[in-house]
Amino acid sequence: MHITSEEFKSLSTKPDLPAVPPRKVGIATLGCKVNRCESVALEEDLQKKNFLLVPFNSIADVYIINTCTVTAFSDFQARQLIRRAHRMNPQAKILVTGCYAQIASQNITTMDGVTMVVGNDLKDQIAELLQKNITASSNVFINDIFQQKKFCNMPTATFGNRTRAFLKIQDGCNSFCSYCIVPFARGNSRSLAPQEVFAALTRLNQEGYKEVVLTGIHLGIYGHDLTPATNISHILHYLFDQHRDTRIRLSSIEPREVTTDLLNIFKNNDLLCPHLHIPLQSGDDQILRLMKRDYDTHFYRNLIEYIYSTINNIAIGLDMMVGFPSESEEQFKNTLNLLENLPVAYLHVFPYSPRPGTSAQKLQPQIPEPIKKERAAILRNLSTQKQEKFALRFLGKPLKVLVESTKDKKTGLLKGFSQNYLPFLLDGKFSSSVNKIVTVQAEKYLKGKLYGKIIA
Repeated sequence: MHITSEEFKSLSTKPDLPAVPPRKVGIATLGCKVNRCESVALEEDLQKKNFLLVPFNSIADVYIINTCTVTAFSDFQARQLIRRAHRMNPQAKILVTGCYAQIASQNITTMDGVTMVVGNDLKDQIAELLQKNITASSNVFINDIFQQKKFCNMPTATFGNRTRAFLKIQDGCNSFCSYCIVPFARGNSRSLAPQEVFAALTRLNQEGYKEVVLTGIHLGIYGHDLTPATNISHILHYLFDQHRDTRIRLSSIEPREVTTDLLNIFKNNDLLCPHLHIPLQSGDDQILRLMKRDYDTHFYRNLIEYIYSTINNIAIGLDMMVGFPSESEEQFKNTLNLLENLPVAYLHVFPYSPRPGTSAQKLQPQIPEPIKKERAAILRNLSTQKQEKFALRFLGKPLKVLVESTKDKKTGLLKGFSQNYLPFLLDGKFSSSVNKIVTVQAEKYLKGKLYGKIIA
């Protein structure tokens, strides 16, 4: 059955079970950086409550699957993980959460081994929930996500021994693009209060992280729901006043949310990584209208060219969708022609996937899968060319690279990313370089990576 927030609070006051040895918990995460943030925060919460974290592909007492539902394949992956967990230990509890859980709880509860399904707004209660004596008749904890007004404030994730941390500051989406299920799974936009953002970044800074990625489902409207209202530029201004040794990277941001104020911060502060991911989705105006996107190709082209000419060395990535309903060969060629002439560094390419409840699901004609795959392959090949062209610009030039805490498995070399998101492999001493931002000179480009030497 479903349960309200009030009923959940009542449940959480029931006495805890008698003390037992730590239960083993394995967690699997699908989807976006926001999901990853939430899973890492959940791991910390579980450890504080005396659970023992183990790899998901091992024998555990509890398996938690944090799901995605952006595509039909994401749903399939979630079901596969549920089946795998049940095979590994048929006696284990299986808790399913995340976006697929939010929109398809009744389907999930019919699967063998599933004990609990927990909605996105109750993720911060999972550790507590596992401590309680939950009966089989009360295993679906899903609320109306559109009634949620408060940001689900999970503990600040510290990401173990990684050198880069992700900080979720926004959740939900107000856009309702015709192809997208995310608003139905995440609800309306909700933001973390500025003082809590600042406190979280201070903690990550104290933990030694040299780079923090600000993430959200719809990051560009951060703060619009707060009283008083604020925005991402205001947050960045404050952060750079207070934290002068932590570089900040932004996750995806929509075209109309790239403001003049934001671009001025990029120009005037080298701690804001010169890297923007700005979804395009289609290079045809009619398809963009059907998608219910709020810009056309003229606006997008001018924006990218302005950014590129204004901010030195910036990397611009974008999302592309192929095979949207009714997309003709000519419309796909319009997309290809636009992309060939845009100064972007890479593309993330996705074939359209019909999602239940979205308006695009009803549009006709639907594009056959072989055509989607063919178009996706063409754009991914273009992305490879774009990546190489962008990277070759920096041969012989100095770049700032954050050295990661693990070496490259194939070469044994140090690895890291430059400020403008170029992957590097480096010669150097591991112990003296890890988690440091070093100056690197790029010497060659091979198979998607730059090779370089540390010069300072």
